[in-house]
Formats: sequence, structure tokens, C-alpha cells
Amino acid sequence: MTDNYAVSTRAEPRSWYGELTQPGKRTFWACFSGYALDAFDVQIYSLAIPAIIATLAISNTDVGIIATVTLLASALGGWFAGILADRFGRVRTLQITVIWFAVFTFLSGFAQNFEQLLVCRALMGLGFGGEWSAGAVLMAEVIAAKHRGKAVGMVQSAWSVGWGGAVLLSTVLFSLMPQEEAWRGLFWAGLAPAILAIIVRRFIQEPEVYTASQKKLKASGEVVRITEIFAPSMLGRTMLLSLMTTGAQGGYYAIATWLPSFLKTERHLSIIGSGGYLAVIIIGSFFGYVTGAYLSDIIGRRKKFMLFAIGAIVTVVIYTYLPINNTLMLFLGFPLGFFASGIFAGMGAFLTENFPTRTRAAGQGFTYNFGRGVAALNPTLVGIATATMPLGKAIAIFAVVAYLLVIVAAFILPETKGKELAAD
Repeated sequence: MTDNYAVSTRAEPRSWYGELTQPGKRTFWACFSGYALDAFDVQIYSLAIPAIIATLAISNTDVGIIATVTLLASALGGWFAGILADRFGRVRTLQITVIWFAVFTFLSGFAQNFEQLLVCRALMGLGFGGEWSAGAVLMAEVIAAKHRGKAVGMVQSAWSVGWGGAVLLSTVLFSLMPQEEAWRGLFWAGLAPAILAIIVRRFIQEPEVYTASQKKLKASGEVVRITEIFAPSMLGRTMLLSLMTTGAQGGYYAIATWLPSFLKTERHLSIIGSGGYLAVIIIGSFFGYVTGAYLSDIIGRRKKFMLFAIGAIVTVVIYTYLPINNTLMLFLGFPLGFFASGIFAGMGAFLTENFPTRTRAAGQGFTYNFGRGVAALNPTLVGIATATMPLGKAIAIFAVVAYLLVIVAAFILPETKGKELAAD
């Protein structure tokens, strides 16, 4: 991969970026920007919910249905995009998915009723899920093995950047405009990522390992089947990776969806809706991504996942079982964001390293988005459980079980730190 990556003897923590040649740096920023804008387009929905309910006269149940359908659509889109990325290229698929989610986010701003918004958000979800599948594989394949965890993890840190951008724009628009116009303006701003697609297509190259693999397949006349990730030799690994991603995302959704309601309704804390609390969580998320990215290359992928899963378990138990006040809760927002988000750092690299090049994007797309699809049920299951137990206990049970799945799967799976990717 010498086109995209120049080897250096330096050992500084940030040397991985300095070692990238110009095409490699362009790839990093394209993937980083794509994921940040992906996060922006996803998060503006949650920020616009009160205004949407008031403007379209829909219920909380309707809002929840839209969110769940969007996540399920993103799971399908992620797997489908992975298949396309293996067949037609990582760069082309990234471009298509960015345009797709940008256009349907923009169209969401014109919705006049529940049905129209549901369709637009579901279609947006297809592109949202697909962007991660294409971008994570693209970045992982152009980076040297010794720095892959850091580089891909840093791309994933873009989520907190996009989230912060959504909060800032939301604050500005709702301060300057009536709420029935402000939420539409938020969605219209979601068209901006389409510009990135033009840059991606013009300046970003396909990874050498992918093009070499395609040449080998073409020369042999062999046809790659998407079912290869379920072949006897791969089935166990595919299922364990799916279990791990289900746990990581299931824990995150259980906490992110219900914890604010628990703290506000059962603990009667007033700071939940403040920008300060949200800012602390976002900052914690960013540092969690960065720390997790570096740790995945230092101590290995498996140990890093287990460490962050344990940290997330401890944090959620403290939130739900120990008495806390507004001040303590504000500070606890940092470890909450740190562990719940940081657990995803290095996941893109780990999934990439567990599949051969010929089916890498399809395998990564399936396992990550299978986890997302199953995990999307967790918020609903927590809600159902509250019929027989307090909300705090339900949150803790589902989150702890989810993170235990991460620990078990990571313990069984092989370590891939430092693995060189082959044109297989």
C-alpha cells in the first residue's frame, strides 16, 4: 500500500498521520468528514423532536416509530452497501451513500405529516448505515497495520464532532426562528454532505489491496458470493462479531434512549435538558473515541473492548443505583460518554481484519448492522420491562447484559492487532 502510506521510523503517538502521503490524508479527511456529517444528519432528528411533535401534531409513539424504523433501515442499508462496496468499489459506494442520506435528510424538511417524515427518515437510514460500511473499510485498507486501530478509531471520533455541530446549529436556528421553521431549516442544512461526495469521487483512490484482489478475481474468473461470510469456515466468526456489535450498540441505545427520562422523572434532576450536560457527554464521547483508538493499537482490540465494556457497566450501575445530585450527575456525563461511545473506537479496524478482502465490506456491513438492527429493539424492551420493574432497574439490566455480550465475544474472538491485509 505504498501509494497511500509511507513508512516512517518515527515513534511519536501522532506519527501515523504524518506518515500518510497526500492521497492517504485525503482519504482520512473524506472518511472523517463523511462520518461527522452522517452523525449530524442523524442527531438533528432528536434535537428537532419537540418542534416536530408540535408542528405535525404527532405523538411520542409516532416519534419512537420513526426512530426505530430509521435504525432498522440503516441496518439493511449497511449490509447492502457492504455488498456494493465489494463489487463496485469502496469509493464509489461511499459517494453514493453520502449523496443518498444528504438528499433524504433535506427532503425530511418538507414533510407535512407523520407518513411523509417516516418515509424520508427510513430512506435516509439506508444511506446512513451504508456510509459507515463503505467508509470504515476504505480507511482501514489504506492504513498500515500498526496504526489501523488509531486511524479508524479517529474517523469514528467524528461522530462526536458531527453531534456537536448539530447541537450548535440547532441552538442558533431555534434562537433566531420560530420552531415550526427552525426544525425544517435543520433538515435542509443536511444537504451539505452532498458536496463531499463530489470531492470523494474526484480526489480519493481505491485501496491497493482492494484493486489487487479484484484483479485476481477477474483473472481467475471466480465469482464472489455474499453467502461466503456464512460458510462453515467463517460462520462462527461472523456470529461472534455480530454478537459483539449487538452488545455494544444495545448497551448504547438502552442508556442513550432512557437514561435522561430516568434521571428527570425518577431522580427529579433538573440539569438533564441543559446544554452544559449535553456538552459534557459530547466531550466525553470525543475523548473516549480517541483514547479507545490509541488503546486498540497499544493493548490490542480484544482487551480494549473488554475494558470499555466494564467501564460502561460500572458507569450505568452508578447512575441507576447510587444517589446522585445535579453536580455529580454533570461530572458523570463525561465517563458516560467516554465508555458508551469510546467502545466503538477500533471496531471498524477489528471487523476489517476479520474478513478476507473479497468479502470484507459485506462481512463488516452485515456484522455491524446486524448488531444495530437487533439493538434497535433494546429501547422498546426496556419500555416493556417497566411494566414490572422500575425504569432504572430495567436500564441497568439490559445495559449490563448487552455489555457482557461484548466481553464474552471479545474474549473468544482472535486478536488481530498488527494483522497485514492481503489481496485474498
